[in-house]
Amino acid sequence: MDGEVTVVTNPFVNVRITSSLSSFENRRRFNKRITIAELKMLLEMNVGVPASSMDLEIFSTTDRFLQKIDNNEALFGSYPVDDECRIHVIDRSGGQTSELFDDSKVEKFELSDEAYEQRKESVRSFLKKQNLGRFNEEEATKKKAELTIREEQQKTAAEAISVGSRCKVEVPGQPTKLGTVMYVGTTEFKSGHWVGVKYDEPLGKHNGTVQGKQYFECQDKYGAFVKPLNVTVGDFPEEDYGLDEI
Repeated sequence: MDGEVTVVTNPFVNVRITSSLSSFENRRRFNKRITIAELKMLLEMNVGVPASSMDLEIFSTTDRFLQKIDNNEALFGSYPVDDECRIHVIDRSGGQTSELFDDSKVEKFELSDEAYEQRKESVRSFLKKQNLGRFNEEEATKKKAELTIREEQQKTAAEAISVGSRCKVEVPGQPTKLGTVMYVGTTEFKSGHWVGVKYDEPLGKHNGTVQGKQYFECQDKYGAFVKPLNVTVGDFPEEDYGLDEI
């Protein structure tokens, strides 16, 4: 009929997937007509969290929290999903799935340094013969100097960051996160200068305690340590996620 306007919407949507089990982000394409229960089954194969033990949250294309996805019978398209929005999967299985990533129980083959040194067809032997890697004194000296300069830059950046400051964390390959600086300095778990951050969202790795030592205190999965050069301090107010709305 003349004058009619037909609106055509794409039945598929490309979304980013993150989970509480991993810091990696990947992308998947889903049909908006599937139910949330069906979506969870597909996500189980993607992130390794049992469908029966996962909570879902949806974030905008700019990583702003929108709402929880909590109706298994609802259609995926009934939620505000757009291309490049983010679906975050939270594991409620009590850490059972995390054991899949724990290699501490796997028996490892170990070879002493002396025995390895005697091998003639090893990588070390090849590097020695070709004067490569750490066996290239000039290259090794250059790399050491570069590391020293980088660590000085990290130290300078750390000195400009104060505990209690609001910050933005930008780590390559990960979504930008907002939070509060809780710790600045050196640590026992790794050399160099680090910044402990309490994120506004459960996108961290711990509660401020690493390898049995407490550096700061926060809820589990809200804490993380990042290098100072990945932290920008500024006026980054905490997002209002509408949690008090009815």
